[in-house]
Amino acid sequence: MSAKPPAPPTIAQLQCNSLANLVQAAIERKILEGTLRAGDKLTEAALADELGVSRGPVREAFRMLEEAGLVRTEKNRGVFVREIPVEEALEIFEVRALMDAHVGRKLAQTLAVAQVRELRRSVETMEAAAKAHDAPAFHEANLAFHDLMLTLAGNAKLTAVYRKLTKELMLFRRQNLTPESMAVYAREHRQIVKAIAAGDVEAAGRAMFDHVMASRERTRIKHGLPAEGGEAPLPAVSAAPTRSPRPRGTARRSA
Repeated sequence: MSAKPPAPPTIAQLQCNSLANLVQAAIERKILEGTLRAGDKLTEAALADELGVSRGPVREAFRMLEEAGLVRTEKNRGVFVREIPVEEALEIFEVRALMDAHVGRKLAQTLAVAQVRELRRSVETMEAAAKAHDAPAFHEANLAFHDLMLTLAGNAKLTAVYRKLTKELMLFRRQNLTPESMAVYAREHRQIVKAIAAGDVEAAGRAMFDHVMASRERTRIKHGLPAEGGEAPLPAVSAAPTRSPRPRGTARRSA
């Protein structure tokens, strides 16, 4: 006797799932903005009252947030915003550096003039925020720049993993931007776009890789860990063809 197919979800189930997604987004926003800090306990009843929902969607939102790496559940104690140790943060930087190098290489091979213009406009937004010493605006522009690069790279799986790692890092390091650091980051982003626009695959990959690894090194120093000397090795990639920088006058990205 063949098994019956699973019953389709009821309207009530669909409504609950939709509410859980909204609740998850609301709690995540509080965590990433710093309203809820690392180590804070999340109370199901309090959040349900605050958000005007029943406890079911909040419970499901907790499950999704745990899968996303933003909260942890402790038996008999409850749900807490995750605290990322510095050692884990350094590992995340390493993984992100490799992913960013891949994105840089790919974009140097594939981007058209109009898409390079988009990246330049994004960098200009960052530069304006840096000149205005507007750290919140710079932070948003920085996130938008990297998200745009992911979108242009066109790899949905990589994008999902990258965004998860970015959120975990945001748990670890609340943005502490200074006029000096914003100027450095903006300059590094400008160099990244320059390499991509020139079609220089290796330079674009190296610029992306070094940008992330420099942040990793600053993190080590800030937390009193010994600095790692020398340039970090960037793995060679042979799976996809690369090309040398174009001679002057032949670049297709002269926008």
